[in-house]
Amino acid sequence: MAPDSSDAPADEPRTDDDADTDADDADGDAPSESDLAPTAARAADLDWSASERGDRFAFRRKRLADRAGGRDLGCSLYEVPPGKRPWPTHYHEGNEEALYVLSGSGTLLTREGAADLDLEPDTYVALPAGADYVRQIENDGDEPLRYLALSTMNHPDVTVYPDSDKVGVFCGAPPGGDKTARTLHGYFPRDAEVGYWDGEPTDEE
Repeated sequence: MAPDSSDAPADEPRTDDDADTDADDADGDAPSESDLAPTAARAADLDWSASERGDRFAFRRKRLADRAGGRDLGCSLYEVPPGKRPWPTHYHEGNEEALYVLSGSGTLLTREGAADLDLEPDTYVALPAGADYVRQIENDGDEPLRYLALSTMNHPDVTVYPDSDKVGVFCGAPPGGDKTARTLHGYFPRDAEVGYWDGEPTDEE
């Protein structure tokens, strides 16, 4: 769930990241409304993409919604090895996410003062936007943890990372969306605040 850059195990399911866009028709025209129809994405037909960072973070992923032509709802199949976590601790200000566990076990680590949640098969967890739903997944079991990660695909979105005290900004496309459509995207320290008029030319030259 998570960051959406090529140099980080992305922010956002979003299902957070390097989604490819489908090519247009051979003549360059987009399909007409009459050509549009539901498309099935079969996990067995998709290759895994893998991400690893240090000795703490690793996962494999299949982008189901992207392959099926999803627009407003993202969905990816994740597999996290034992002892690993997929993303840093984070939450979204503009998107809601959810998890549905298929196999394996793990723990959803939550905010201070809230109970962590056991993740086991047939468990569904809703993760609305906002700091109350800060989270990190940890596979503390002996087998791979496999789950579906779902997300709304709203933008702009801001992702917040409490452990590193930074924020991610996504405009033009949400985490997990088309990176080429981004009009603004970056990660910044939370304390990098400036005044409204800082750097503005307030006097005539």
